[in-house]
Amino acid sequence: MTTTEVTPTPRKTGKPVTQLGDRIFAGSAKGAGILILVVLAGVAAFLLSEAFPAIVAPADELPGDQSLLVYVWPLLFGTLLSAFLALVVATPLAICVALFISHYAPRRLAQGLGYLVDLLAAVPSIVYGLWGAWTLAPASVGLTTWLNEYLGWIPLFAGPVSTTGRTMLVAGLVLAVMILPIITAVAREVFLQTPKLHEEAALALGATRWEMIRMAVIPFGRSGVISGAMLGLGRALGETMAVAIVLSVSGVVTFNLISSGNPSTIAANIALQFPESSGLAVNALIASGLVLFLVTLAVNMLARYIVNRRREFSGAN
Repeated sequence: MTTTEVTPTPRKTGKPVTQLGDRIFAGSAKGAGILILVVLAGVAAFLLSEAFPAIVAPADELPGDQSLLVYVWPLLFGTLLSAFLALVVATPLAICVALFISHYAPRRLAQGLGYLVDLLAAVPSIVYGLWGAWTLAPASVGLTTWLNEYLGWIPLFAGPVSTTGRTMLVAGLVLAVMILPIITAVAREVFLQTPKLHEEAALALGATRWEMIRMAVIPFGRSGVISGAMLGLGRALGETMAVAIVLSVSGVVTFNLISSGNPSTIAANIALQFPESSGLAVNALIASGLVLFLVTLAVNMLARYIVNRRREFSGAN
């Protein structure tokens, strides 16, 4: 009895066969990426061209008879201060809420709480501003008075205390509530992606639930938390109506968070001043918008750099 040997057919080598749908999707994705870069470059070119007259104009022709640097610096300071305060308040709270939803709460409660937190992102910013000005600001007067009385030696609470409560502290708290759902949503999804083997291995070695979260979950999701925090920071930097409604602006540069004299922010100043401005005043406002654009771009580049540095240490690798 003879056996017949079957010679395997050699597989063709070369480029993989792609379907028409794959090529269309790849081209669409590439085109969308290029379009975003073109739009970004167009925005930068517009801001630069419209801000150039204010950049080269003499100081006595600009608003307030002052140089552009003197005009923009208090606005930039107020923007960074309010956004940083919001980030300091919102990030730890968002991490705690995300960990509770992903690793502590029962399934039904976690789903409901997740939906509730996500709904906070759908509330219009003007509603947050009205809530901050009419509810949170008057309620904060007692707290700011206590802070000034017992912690007045710290420059942040030096006073004098604002009687209306419309302070930088309240503006920062309102911004913190606004960016909370953004950071929480990103952190929650990242924490849920932690490999189960990592968690079970930590528990099998005798770790408590908190020790397992500290050693396995948080290190795995650190880059995602940073990305969410930077995304929330971008929202806080560009927020307009909430800050414009809450803050009692005097144009000073101060770290005092509880007084009635507060610096404004770039976005709020543009919204309040643009309708009545003309000539070089408009160019000066656009120049301040250019500064905000550059700051936001720098924040996103820094976030990308941090995330890329942490990628090689990620548990996903």
